[in-house]
Parts: sequence; C-alpha cells; structure tokens
Amino acid sequence: MKLYLDENLSPTIAQILRASGLDAVSAHEVGNLGLDDKAQLRYAARAGRALVTLDVGDFVGLAAEAVRQNEPHGGIILVPSSWRGADFHLVAKAVGEVRTLYPGGLAGLIVFVSRRGSS
Repeated sequence: MKLYLDENLSPTIAQILRASGLDAVSAHEVGNLGLDDKAQLRYAARAGRALVTLDVGDFVGLAAEAVRQNEPHGGIILVPSSWRGADFHLVAKAVGEVRTLYPGGLAGLIVFVSRRGSS
C-alpha cells in the first residue's frame, strides 16, 4: 500500500511510516503545499496512493463527488482532527494498521482510524 499524507500532517509521520517499511510520502516532501483538497486527492490518485488526512469533513464530500463523477481514487484514510497535536508515532501506528486490515489496498474506499483501530 502506497500512502500520501496531505499537508495537514507532519512529514515526520511519513518518515516514521517509511522506517516501518511502508511506502509513504508527504505533501511537504513533494512540493504540494497550498494545493486545495481536490487537487491533493487527484495527486494521490494519479500517483496510485491512498491519501491520509485530518480533514474528515472535506474528504468525505470529495469522495462522494468522485463516485458521482466516476473518478477513481486510491483510497482515503481519515485521521480524527482531534489528533492534530497527537504523538506522531500514534498516528503512524494507526495508519500502519490499515495495511494489515486491507492487504489488497484501499482503491475507492474510505477508512476512519481511531485509538481502537480502523473502521
């Protein structure tokens, strides 16, 4: 599973994910700061990556729009916005667990992570 963290998540989380063996990049690392949410989702889709974000409300709507317009995406992992200041290792662990739960990838799916696991 390939991951793309949008700009509201620290690039340190991408580094932690890579250290654990996941293919992860951050919007900070690829120069995508300032892109709107739709452009972030399109970038992730074109790169074959699931997008990881704290913007739950925005991306649920964008995912619904993508379905209506028959625009595939690589999946969306929604991290609770209350985790904005959370320990980076906690976020990385929760995101990393998604790979175990979805070994076939996340194409077209939305996954919410929590301290109790993914749903």
